[in-house]
Amino acid sequence: MKYIVLIGDGMADRPIEELGGLTPLQEAVTFNMDKLAKEGVIGRVRTIPEGFHPGSDIANLSILGYDPAKYYTGRAPLEAASIGVSLSDNDVAYRCNLVTLKFNEDRTRAVMDDYSSGHITTEEARELINAIKTELGSEDLAFYPGVSYRHLMVWKNGSHDIECMPPHDILEKDITDYLPVGKGDNVLRDLMRRSVDIMEKHPINKKRLESGKKPANSIWLWGQGKKPSLPTYEEKYGLRGALVSAVDLTKGLGIYAGFEILKVPGVTGWLDTNYSGKAEYALNALNHVDFVYIHVEPPDEAGHSGNYKNKIKAIEDFDALVVGPVMDGLKERFEEYRILLMPDHATPIKVRTHTDEPVPFVIYDSRWKKNNVAVTYDESITARKDIVVIEEGYKLMDYFIREVSE
Repeated sequence: MKYIVLIGDGMADRPIEELGGLTPLQEAVTFNMDKLAKEGVIGRVRTIPEGFHPGSDIANLSILGYDPAKYYTGRAPLEAASIGVSLSDNDVAYRCNLVTLKFNEDRTRAVMDDYSSGHITTEEARELINAIKTELGSEDLAFYPGVSYRHLMVWKNGSHDIECMPPHDILEKDITDYLPVGKGDNVLRDLMRRSVDIMEKHPINKKRLESGKKPANSIWLWGQGKKPSLPTYEEKYGLRGALVSAVDLTKGLGIYAGFEILKVPGVTGWLDTNYSGKAEYALNALNHVDFVYIHVEPPDEAGHSGNYKNKIKAIEDFDALVVGPVMDGLKERFEEYRILLMPDHATPIKVRTHTDEPVPFVIYDSRWKKNNVAVTYDESITARKDIVVIEEGYKLMDYFIREVSE
């Protein structure tokens, strides 16, 4: 048996007036996902446990079968693993975003204009992070480049008892009330303040402004935590696994789960990502592993931007360039396989951030087909009475691998 998980990050949404009360998932043309919904087990699952922030880290940890209440230690340690940074027991890792702040005339206040600095390229970002490393790094503070706007800071013997706000949750808001608060917050605030002077003078930002692009004029520190300890998939399920994603967070989860991380050229996490490459590399990996996790970021990014047209396009590209080819490839190559299709969480256009409502899932098994009447793959599944309901999200993977039946 081969297992493949298809994650359309943030794909679920809420009704939008401009779409006549439909969601982007309902408006999008998704022949392949609809086919899976018609012929598979349909259900709803709560991937965000009560009391947890609705982050992709929590959601994907749950989907992979790990109880966040037991295993979650923070987002940044997962990203550290992805970029090859080893954490000691006393290290605290922080997510280090490159963001765009919009200052008032006397520069006494600032608004979070863009959490991604206009989806800055990895090459540009690397130069900026290296400048930050040179100016702000020390024996206790280390900065590491990641992908696009997503980077890392490690604080030796640092504090993690600080309340830090994800920048994508405060778009267009004054940052004053959202700066780090708690033991050691002065260190973080000082680093963020000093980064502005360094980055605004950097040639990279001068070029971006000249070409009409948003500057990366500050770092934003958040998502802190210490290194986690997870059982691998071989220990947990007796399966060898692989994972493909453009996002360090999910790659870090894969590393802790013992997966091979598939390096697909051209994956960006945005609308221009190499969708087809993800499908191809995943199918090829199934020749030597049992389980592949495909994570596709663009629907989530479009949700954060508040652009429903981009979200519809991201969903349709996911369906046509990932879901369809995976379905065809599995049918050609293997006799027995299962597909789990779902978003990790909702990222509604109107609120432009993650929310914690249950999301729809489909499990398709090649050995039998259901005949679900009047069903398409979208949020309406969650309201049906003829579905499987899983309230504790981390139990979904056990159901997918061990329990689902005709």
